[in-house]
Amino acid sequence: MLKSAGVYRAETGRNDLSSPKRILLIIGGGIAAYKCLELIRRLKERGHNVRAVMTQAAHHFVTPLSVGALTNERVLMDLFDLDDEREIGHIRLARDNDLIVVAPATADFIAKMAGGHADDLATAVLLATDKPVLLAPAMNPAMWRHPATCRNVAQLEADGVRIIGPAAGEMAERGEAGLGRLVEVPDLVAAIEGVFEREAPQRGSVLEGRHVLITSGPTHEPIDPIRYLANRSSGKQGFELAAAAADLGARVTLVTGPVSLAEPRGVRIVRVKTAAEMLEAVKAALPADIAVFAAAVADWRVETIQTEKIKKSEKARAPTLKLTENPDILKIVARQGPERPRLVIGFAAETQNVIDYAKSKLKSKNADWIVANDVSPSTGVMGGENNTVHLITQSGVESWPEMSKVKVARKIMERAAEQLHAKRTAAE
Repeated sequence: MLKSAGVYRAETGRNDLSSPKRILLIIGGGIAAYKCLELIRRLKERGHNVRAVMTQAAHHFVTPLSVGALTNERVLMDLFDLDDEREIGHIRLARDNDLIVVAPATADFIAKMAGGHADDLATAVLLATDKPVLLAPAMNPAMWRHPATCRNVAQLEADGVRIIGPAAGEMAERGEAGLGRLVEVPDLVAAIEGVFEREAPQRGSVLEGRHVLITSGPTHEPIDPIRYLANRSSGKQGFELAAAAADLGARVTLVTGPVSLAEPRGVRIVRVKTAAEMLEAVKAALPADIAVFAAAVADWRVETIQTEKIKKSEKARAPTLKLTENPDILKIVARQGPERPRLVIGFAAETQNVIDYAKSKLKSKNADWIVANDVSPSTGVMGGENNTVHLITQSGVESWPEMSKVKVARKIMERAAEQLHAKRTAAE
């Protein structure tokens, strides 16, 4: 950090992406393998060095000639190739890179990874690597939903593998649609560079000794034993905020609704389901120096939860749900007395009049800041890797350019650290 004449600002320096990164791309045997050609082009345009390993199945969809022409490197395929082993060696290949990307990752390949197989070059490299691994699944929706795939994905996430996608849409097979498409190349590029941002050296201890409380994800408000009301939130932005705060030296409590994300290192996580549970967890976590309310809390819950599944009947009308308002967690915490955090930050997810609604929310909730974003389906913010936000404070509005959620999180937390320092300096 830099300190001079009572002025504080977080250390910036050069962007960690300013130097080329070495990326090993493992191309799996799925029809979406053709997207890897575009992926290689985009990564090379950004100055990254790309080397490719192709599985035997990948040869059915793209050729080593086309992959090699784009990478300007020899494409590696065989674990027992004497020339490759003499020149490179699979152990060196596993270590001599900054990131390994697997795309498309088929159900079979995911199963091999989860089981620790090493019977070909690709799996041997993955088992021997000590570098970050990013997996981009692509398969039929039924295969993605299968309990075996769910178990394998959960195991890989527990092992620290990062996963992007799959996306929803039409499949190659006629009449097949759902969750299983390989994410689009721009999203995959953003996820790759997001890994490098997360792996960047720590920016210091500017929040050391501070407690940061963050809420994230949706809440699930039960209707009956199997149905619930919820918002479409992946929790990614909240998890990145928690990681950024921990990176800056804070003690972090992350209260999260139901999500499927890898836990940030060095963060205390409290998992809840409903808005009422989230409120109680937030109260229990206080006091805090900074509170960031990034969760997409359901505004309403049903007044009476049915103890048995509500049955559909051809003769009966559709059931009427009587709703009641959920507690406004941001408003409750922001209006508290002695335990009110010194900096309270709310999020406003809107689909229209984004800045106007955020300004109104800043005043009505008694928040210090509101981070507003447009979550219309066309933006891809919900569940995506990027975000475009507006920071609304008492001083005005700052509109930030589109950037990864990792960068948004770091920028917010660095600004929060500046604000705390300024308040402390003013108090002294």
